[in-house]
Amino acid sequence: MDYSKMARKLRNKIADFSGELSIELPKVAGRFIAEMVYGIQASQSVVLTKVARLLEEPITVKKVEERLSRQLLRPGLGEKVQDNLLRLAAPLVGKDTLLILDPSDIQKKYAKKMQYLGKVRDGSEDEIGNGYWTCNVVAAEVEGSTVVPLLGQLYSCESPEFVSENREILTVMDKVSGATRKRGVWVIDRGGDRRKLIVPMLKKQYRFLIRLIGNRELIWAGKELLAEDIAKDCPMLYAETIVNIDDGKEKVYHLEFGYRNVKFPDREETLGLLVVRGFGQQPMMLLTTEPLRKSRRVLWRMVRAYMRRWAIEETIRYVKQSYEIEDVRVLSYRSLQNIMPLVWAAAYFAAVLLDTTSKLKVMAGYVLKAAKRVFGIPEFHYYCIADGLTSIFARYPGRIVKLLPKETGQEKLFPSTA
Repeated sequence: MDYSKMARKLRNKIADFSGELSIELPKVAGRFIAEMVYGIQASQSVVLTKVARLLEEPITVKKVEERLSRQLLRPGLGEKVQDNLLRLAAPLVGKDTLLILDPSDIQKKYAKKMQYLGKVRDGSEDEIGNGYWTCNVVAAEVEGSTVVPLLGQLYSCESPEFVSENREILTVMDKVSGATRKRGVWVIDRGGDRRKLIVPMLKKQYRFLIRLIGNRELIWAGKELLAEDIAKDCPMLYAETIVNIDDGKEKVYHLEFGYRNVKFPDREETLGLLVVRGFGQQPMMLLTTEPLRKSRRVLWRMVRAYMRRWAIEETIRYVKQSYEIEDVRVLSYRSLQNIMPLVWAAAYFAAVLLDTTSKLKVMAGYVLKAAKRVFGIPEFHYYCIADGLTSIFARYPGRIVKLLPKETGQEKLFPSTA
């Protein structure tokens, strides 16, 4: 395989993709977006110095880094890139596609001068540290392995623009639902069951599947009861056995599940409370707008929809680890907010354009082969795709430039999208 030719094809595809991301932005911003998407893929990093080294500019790396830093400060750049990415991704979201929302964080343990640096909880180490919050959305089907990174948004509780975490989450949901015309079912973990989120979702007629904690109150049989009390007497209608692979070891779960039709306090909508036993001592409770009935297929599909969310957490880790987000070093809050959609655009390129687009399937196969891994290809192969892209671009670097037809004698960054 001619990897030099492959590298040129990949750069051209990134240029085409970046052109779509740059709609309604000036040409200089379009050039910057293309360089950043390429640089993030090629270096597997958001560190501007690493990106600058790979752009093959006839000036010093320091000057290139300064130019990238200036462009990253452009007002509204991240928001426009995010809007354009959602426009591209929206056709991939069907009526029943899962929209998995995952609040996360970026740890900056040793940072001192980053603007609006706040306190975040490190879930892996269960400790409070410095950093920023993010709100991420990934689309996936209950069946199939393809995931579609849709949105990544960064915010700080110390910013004067910050109102509340609820406002940030609802803003993200409104952006995605507006682009998809309310297609899809929102899947949210514990914490998404707070009243200030559920009531607005019901008012906007968003479909959802949310994990409850036991002390949330619901209406059942005309009485207001704790969710855990309703779950205690819920009949387990069906049973299934699943096998999960954790750290290379098989773990068998014997699950039982049933449901109750309930209402949310002061609301008229009929909701379903799906109760699942077998994952731990306490039953798992899922509140959903989806109609539930005595059907193994219907109930099991909802159980599997929530379990799909657990698998998607790997996508969030992929984005954070593959592109070294926690190593970001820009100091401006605007720059931090602008860089997140560029990272998710890079993830979309690797996860979608190199995995599902029919014209690029052969290319994706070669990219996978280019990755040098001691232990072979992991089950979550986007890691390998990211490594493969880096391997190809490191061997055959180049500038992101496309040419107009020869008779014009002019260079053009992007082809026409008309």
